[in-house]
Amino acid sequence: MLVSADRAPSAAPDRPRRRPGPPAWVAMYHSVGDCSDDPYRVTVSPGRLDRQLGWLRRRGLRGVGVHELLAARARGEGQDLVGLTFDDGYADFLTHALPLLRRHACGATLFVLPGRLDGENAWDPRGPRKPLLSADGIRHAAAEGVEIGSHGLTHVDLTRADDALLRAEVRDSRAALREVTGADVHGFCYPYGRLDRRAVDAVRDAGYGYACATDPSDLSGLLAIPRVHIGERDTAWRLRLKRLLRRHPVEGV
Repeated sequence: MLVSADRAPSAAPDRPRRRPGPPAWVAMYHSVGDCSDDPYRVTVSPGRLDRQLGWLRRRGLRGVGVHELLAARARGEGQDLVGLTFDDGYADFLTHALPLLRRHACGATLFVLPGRLDGENAWDPRGPRKPLLSADGIRHAAAEGVEIGSHGLTHVDLTRADDALLRAEVRDSRAALREVTGADVHGFCYPYGRLDRRAVDAVRDAGYGYACATDPSDLSGLLAIPRVHIGERDTAWRLRLKRLLRRHPVEGV
């Protein structure tokens, strides 16, 4: 049984209820680059990403950041929009992903780790070391119209964090990103996609408007938005299948 992760809305009995459209589709990417050493299958080659974005555009769909997607859905619009998210803030986003997003007139949300600026993906024990964006790199992405969201400070499993660490990862990362970008931060992304009620409550208390997970869980709503993993092996027919199988509408989306 799905349990809403959002606060219960106030009743409005005299207001007509809008019929929901198809569930919003939010795609999850990570690194864009060399896939030859990729034990977690989180890397997409630039050529594959180019073809995937082309597949969307040929079907009349356009990739956007999650904040833009949710705003359009709240207006009863955006059936032609797909949320594009890139986790971890790899430096290759600027060199490989951003030019392709521009080529296909798409936007995206980039979830970054302000506690690891100019660092590397040390949380992946079996993966190759990959550089992460610096503060200047994040500002460059934001200046290009990319939505910047928080992935926590350092990429820890929030379901195992004590109260102090949980607050720091969620609340302090938002404050740090505000300093970096000079703009508000609307979205959060749970590291490893793992969430529980404590993590959701911390995200809400920190003031985020939405949060992304991975697969659907027993929590639903704007603070537990499921996403579809997209990898190097996702050719056109697999993308079509993943889109057809999106059967998990999110309350409020």
